[in-house]
Amino acid sequence: MSLAKSIVLELPDLKDKLISAGINKKPDEYVSEGLKNSLLMAIFLNILIMFYILKIHKTPILIVFTFILTFGFFLFIFLKRVDITIAKREREIDRDVLFAGRFLLVKLNSGRPLINSIMDASNSYGVASKFFREIVKDIELGTPMEDALQKAYRHTPSKRFKKILFQINNALKIGVDVSVPLEAALEEIAEEQLVEIQRYGKKLNSLTMFYMLVAIVVPSLGITLFSVIATMVAIKVDMSLLVIVLFFLVIVQMLFISFFKSIRPNLNI
Repeated sequence: MSLAKSIVLELPDLKDKLISAGINKKPDEYVSEGLKNSLLMAIFLNILIMFYILKIHKTPILIVFTFILTFGFFLFIFLKRVDITIAKREREIDRDVLFAGRFLLVKLNSGRPLINSIMDASNSYGVASKFFREIVKDIELGTPMEDALQKAYRHTPSKRFKKILFQINNALKIGVDVSVPLEAALEEIAEEQLVEIQRYGKKLNSLTMFYMLVAIVVPSLGITLFSVIATMVAIKVDMSLLVIVLFFLVIVQMLFISFFKSIRPNLNI
């Protein structure tokens, strides 16, 4: 048995993850590609490491150890790329899933059949339209609508999109009007997003005060006091010190900007 197949056997959920991530490859193909890329990157990196190890007269066995370590590290990163892609797709879908659901609801309330409404949603704006397009593609290939919706429900990375698909599929199985449970699911999603906005507002107030204190007040007063003290005790201030202070302030500002972006609700308003 090859190494790729052995790794695939240790990752039974890899096939579903690849589908959720939108990677059109079989698990063994994906793992084989990861092994090749990891091997090439490990070889390239260890060529550089080898010259350093030989220069400091260390044992060559250390080269083998570093090769195994770097190869395993690159392979781990490559396999984790699936989870990163799934998380990215989840954020993209959640950003406009409410608009896609409401678009579908408007089409249903206007008298359009469900299949036609899904086809219209597949041609609409947003990332969620890609998942509607996959449902339409499965239906066009002969898959029953309930099975196509169930497949999309199983493989979509967005929990909110799962709610919409579950309500639609459940309504089809029961035989009731799809627009009623769909509207209920959209109201629930809207409430969740409203709660996220309220939590963000509360966090933003406290973080803004902390930002004003750490990134504005403290550096301003600190530089002012340091200038006064440096003048009184005749401390020489050269350009290198000012560059270090400026670099520190830029790093602090960048950290706060990144943090503010990370806590922002994943909504498309």
